[in-house]
Amino acid sequence: MQLANVFSRFDKSQLVHLKGIGTPILIMAALAMVVLPLPPVLLDILFSFNIALALVVLLVTIYVKKPLEFAIFPSVLLVATILRLALNVASTRVVLLEGHNGPDAAGAVIEAFGHVVIGGNYAVGIVVFVILIVINFVVVTKGAGRIAEVSARFTLDAMPGKQMAIDADLNSGFINQEQARKRREEVTSEADFYGSMDGATKFVKGDAVAGIVILAINLIGGLFIGMLQHDLSFGDAMEIYTLLTIGDGLVAQIPGLLLSIGTAIIVTRQNKESNMGEQISLQLGNLRVLTMASTLLAIMGIVPGMPHLAFLSLAAALGGTAYYMHRRDQQKPTELAPRSGEVTTPAEANNHKEISWDDVQPVDVIGLEVGYRLIPLVDKSQGGELLTRIKGVRKKLSQELGFLVPVVHIRDNLDLDPNTYRVTLMGVNSGEAQLRHDNELAINPGQVYGQLKGIPTKDPAFGLDAVWIPKTQRDQAQSMGYTVVDAATVVATHLSQILSAHAASLLGHEEVQNLLDMLAKTYPKLVEALVPDTMPLTSVVKVLQNLLAEGVPIRDMRTIVQTLVDYGARSKDIDVLTASCRIALRRLIVQEVSGGAHEIPVLTFAPELEQMLHQSMQASGNDGSGIEPGLAERIQESLREAYSQQELAGEPAVLLTSGILRTVMARFVKYTIPGMKVLSYQEIPDDKQVRIVSVVGQAG
Repeated sequence: MQLANVFSRFDKSQLVHLKGIGTPILIMAALAMVVLPLPPVLLDILFSFNIALALVVLLVTIYVKKPLEFAIFPSVLLVATILRLALNVASTRVVLLEGHNGPDAAGAVIEAFGHVVIGGNYAVGIVVFVILIVINFVVVTKGAGRIAEVSARFTLDAMPGKQMAIDADLNSGFINQEQARKRREEVTSEADFYGSMDGATKFVKGDAVAGIVILAINLIGGLFIGMLQHDLSFGDAMEIYTLLTIGDGLVAQIPGLLLSIGTAIIVTRQNKESNMGEQISLQLGNLRVLTMASTLLAIMGIVPGMPHLAFLSLAAALGGTAYYMHRRDQQKPTELAPRSGEVTTPAEANNHKEISWDDVQPVDVIGLEVGYRLIPLVDKSQGGELLTRIKGVRKKLSQELGFLVPVVHIRDNLDLDPNTYRVTLMGVNSGEAQLRHDNELAINPGQVYGQLKGIPTKDPAFGLDAVWIPKTQRDQAQSMGYTVVDAATVVATHLSQILSAHAASLLGHEEVQNLLDMLAKTYPKLVEALVPDTMPLTSVVKVLQNLLAEGVPIRDMRTIVQTLVDYGARSKDIDVLTASCRIALRRLIVQEVSGGAHEIPVLTFAPELEQMLHQSMQASGNDGSGIEPGLAERIQESLREAYSQQELAGEPAVLLTSGILRTVMARFVKYTIPGMKVLSYQEIPDDKQVRIVSVVGQAG
């Protein structure tokens, strides 16, 4: 085992040292081919390698997404050209030395190109070779060289402007130092690449010229050597050496033509993130063009004397492609994401090759899901008014709370009962109920005169007794004292109640930043003094969320921000800052509780009970956990009884206590007695009078 580890480490270290020596070995081998004679078998291997290298380079130029991804292309082109010219020298030596022995004297590859490709006819071979030279030298190489020259000139001329644009973006803060560095490197690499390509095209051009010269030398030298040194007749020497020379020239020129095409492709490529095939299919795949081309080919195919099979086959192929594209374009707009409750089949699942971050959908802040029978409520074409009602609810709550309530996203949910709707906040179910969208809801406000025939239920917003009745009984129900509303109003009221109760969770950093931006238009110095000089935005968000959680609107942002500026430097405790804001907003808080009444009816704790609660608070660190459970239960019963008496008397239920107890008692009654408000002594305005209606914990 230890010996194996030693050999493993040895192999890895050797691989590290051997990495990157392929190119030097290839260049040294090319130089050796110029000097040393090569056997025909080795020539076959090297000619095959040359063709394979040219094919690989051509395919890379087609499939790279951007020309800069193949920035090493000029160097590869140089190495491939040197290798091919060295092979020409080596093959010329073999042809001239061994050509008198027959067409197979220079190897199987040259013989195959001399017999198979040109059919053993040297006249045909000369014509084919001349055509390849014309295509390579006159058409491909000349055009690629001109494009490379122009691209290099424009790229170098535009380089200073691109550098200035990068500096401007950096100074404006649109990009950081790292992004600027990467952009500068990309601009430099682009200039280097096109400059190198301008020179690399000269290699291709020179290679084509060298092919013509080598062909003439091989042909004339072969005739001279064959007739004078090996006593061959002119006809035999012409046939043998011409076939060998043409085969050798084709073996060299075909890889040269492939590299010339690759050069032309790389310099004509667009600098976009897509390969050549994608660009061609996107830009040539025009439905109208394919349809017209198919029609014209079909017309040409039915003309007498024309090759019907060829033209009609191509017309059918283009027509089929156009039809496929038309069907694909028609299906795109109708493809909808699977709705909740739908099941994706395995065949459909296999169509998705790979998921991405786009498949991770964000959670809706406010969502409304409806069963399929309630869709008419949200469909305006069917007279649905729910969308209008929800818009009204958002506008009303935004004005009352003091910030813009987020959009309500509505969707159908097949998992729900057909007559059920569900309200979600941050993806969590916050309330649901059943509706009868074709009926109306008659709500019992507490005192009615008679019974209605219908389906008994509960009002989803406030839990009052109610009855679903036909629309024809509306007048009768109203005359009996019922409050009658339609289904859309039921949903809107329920939604309003849920959003009001969870207003704090709807307020986030973006909403608070927007509030501060709006305030900064009128009071810029005040906002600058708050964030970030006095406190971070996160603390401001928490204070505003606390106010909303306690039922305090944040409409008066000027007073809130002014208070935070004054007290933020003294304390970082969120509860202390919230209490300071409540004191500053005391007139607004009392107005929300008792309206414009001069006198406020309140409940208070007996002095002994309040002292006991203070001691419990001090022992538990002001979080209220130290209150004895039995005492907490008795306090809760007393407060609930007092709340009921105030409700019967038609007056607000307000618990007045010290500032130390206020926060804990507000949390204490928030869910057990939702309608009760808790105020501290400091939150009573100077122009308001307090009337004690009940003392909780008083003996007797």
